[in-house]
Amino acid sequence: MTSNRRPPQHPVIIIPSRLASTRLPRKPLADIGGKPMIAHVLARALESGLGDVVVACDAEEIAEAARKAGRQAVLTKPDHPSGSDRIWEALNALPGNAKYDAIINVQGDEPTLDPAHIRAALALLENPDVD
Repeated sequence: MTSNRRPPQHPVIIIPSRLASTRLPRKPLADIGGKPMIAHVLARALESGLGDVVVACDAEEIAEAARKAGRQAVLTKPDHPSGSDRIWEALNALPGNAKYDAIINVQGDEPTLDPAHIRAALALLENPDVD
């Protein structure tokens, strides 16, 4: 069965990020070559060229690092059970969020993610048979 759904025209990349990592505490702020990990993840997301990039985070320190990297951050509740829950809260807090027709979840601990992989994730949604 095929759908009449149009391919996404206005995606948003939302990066969930939290300080409370059990394996590497304060992981988003870990220094990599003089910049926090979250700044590297933001750079990879921006290099995808897909549109708006936002960090959904549980701490002002992460939000500040995102702002220093030139991107918007939304503070979310610290007790979300998953990154998807954090993304949903952030999306609903964004002004003008109704314009977004696709959400791409880029994990906040992937500083070497190839931007082509982010584009490939969106390309899957261009197929009307993919839900």
